[in-house]
Amino acid sequence: MEVTNYELFEVPPRWVFLKLETDEGLTGWGEPIVEGHAKTTIAAVEEILDNYLIGKDPLEIERHWQAMYRGRHFRGGPILMSSMAGIDQALWDIKGKHYGAPVYDLLGGRARDRILTYQWIGGDTPEEIREAAAAAVDDGYTALKMAANSQVRRIDSPGVVERIRERLAAVRDEVGDDIDIAVDFRGRITSGMAKWVASKLDPYDPMFYEEPVLPEHFDALPRIESHTKTPLASGERLYSRWEFQQTLANGLVDIVQPDPSHAGGITEVKKIAGAAEAVDVAVALHCALGPIAFASCLHIDATTSNAFVQSQNLDIHNPEQNDLLAYLIDPDIFGFQSGYVDAPDEPGLGIEIDESFVREQADAQVDWQNPIWYHDDGSIAEW
Repeated sequence: MEVTNYELFEVPPRWVFLKLETDEGLTGWGEPIVEGHAKTTIAAVEEILDNYLIGKDPLEIERHWQAMYRGRHFRGGPILMSSMAGIDQALWDIKGKHYGAPVYDLLGGRARDRILTYQWIGGDTPEEIREAAAAAVDDGYTALKMAANSQVRRIDSPGVVERIRERLAAVRDEVGDDIDIAVDFRGRITSGMAKWVASKLDPYDPMFYEEPVLPEHFDALPRIESHTKTPLASGERLYSRWEFQQTLANGLVDIVQPDPSHAGGITEVKKIAGAAEAVDVAVALHCALGPIAFASCLHIDATTSNAFVQSQNLDIHNPEQNDLLAYLIDPDIFGFQSGYVDAPDEPGLGIEIDESFVREQADAQVDWQNPIWYHDDGSIAEW
């Protein structure tokens, strides 16, 4: 069997889908994208496929991963690793279909029956985020994630810290103590402020603090940890096992969050999860993308004993009339129930893409870009 052709589709809201074709009629789908850099990522995928993968046997995934990574003098980083990630997902999809098995069986088989998933809740005021939390719990979620804050100055006022506290306090008051609440700092807060904010939020018992500082400031994590009882999580902006190795070796976080559409795909993320297990660190795979990326996460979750919760932005509790799941022939494939989801058990990634809908949506002008935030003095703020 050989890889013979491919197509790339940039589709709303901010995703890229890859269709990989073989001479035996099997196709695989992947999701290679760096949000806000879709065209750059597409160019990188084309470069890899045209210069290396076309004409190769798609079943030799490890060989291809090593060649895509090591075959060039310059390697790594968000664009190249995300490009490889989508290709890797598509190769696993083909391999599963070739052997008539779900990807999780090819990865060693299930370690669990289902995985807890959380719903993102938003709102500009404590009242709005309280309402969003109540709605999510009504929809069946038992775990939520919220942003701690919007923009924060390098050293900000007690009033800003108090407003951050009020947001979490409102959610905890609304949902009670039986609902988990993850709090995402999104790297928007400096290490000096993170200590202060974390200590103020601790009384509300968050599940974890996500990205309390940016990856380039991970050396500050021990100082932050000394001011909080809450587990620390990070990793959506780390792209290989070598970057995670430093984080794990130095005991910097309690939870790693690799993204299978950014950190080299299923092949690489499974290795990162294994390295985390060896040092008693939990895994919460990051996924702010589409259904192909989400399915890839679920197959890793199914085979990973130290995975404990799965992110998603797909509103999977409501598959009917759901634009985000309309790319699937069966939008109910993930089987959401009581806050948990299942890995699809059909061959490959287990999802069937509605290709006609993908082509229709690819005609739209997407070009998604995140906003650029500014402080009152005109300096750039972290988004």
